[in-house]
Amino acid sequence: MAQRVTVKALKKYPFWLKPFFISQKRRYGEVLQPGLLWARVPKLFAAVAALYGVLDRKRSPISPVLRSLVTVRVSQINWCHFCVDINGMTLAKRSGSLAKVEQLEQWQQSDLFDDKERAVLEYTEAVTYSDQQVTDEQVMKLRDYFDDDGIVELTGLIAFQNLSSKFNSALDVPTQGFCSVSFNPEKKVD
Repeated sequence: MAQRVTVKALKKYPFWLKPFFISQKRRYGEVLQPGLLWARVPKLFAAVAALYGVLDRKRSPISPVLRSLVTVRVSQINWCHFCVDINGMTLAKRSGSLAKVEQLEQWQQSDLFDDKERAVLEYTEAVTYSDQQVTDEQVMKLRDYFDDDGIVELTGLIAFQNLSSKFNSALDVPTQGFCSVSFNPEKKVD
């Protein structure tokens, strides 16, 4: 199936969005399809870009590798092929290998993930799967690693990635060839 909504020619977007597109082209080698879709409603694009910038800042209490683990896992759950593609590439760069990307769907059975990552991934899944609820025990595990502000930021990151991956999945945004690792999304089994 083709992407469900088309993007406009770059020249048809407002001039004030051009720096965003130039930055994407410089960083990724091309303009990202989701950016072009969000930009069909320029104020919405600006709001989403600002939120992403806050969540992916250098001084975040959540490490870059942990942020990428969260974004890839949420993307897998929400069947967002584009998100797994780009976030998988970012995780591989940040962690120094493809190993965690390749093992993330089976993180519970893998030795690659430490206790902090396991606590965050368990919480990520509880927030993301609509048939689950976050438990007090999960939040208590997070308190071993984060203060209240960190837990709020982690929850914001998970919520943002749910927004992004559901947007891209609903519009059937294709991969752009950033990461060679594929995934086989399936419904959660208890």
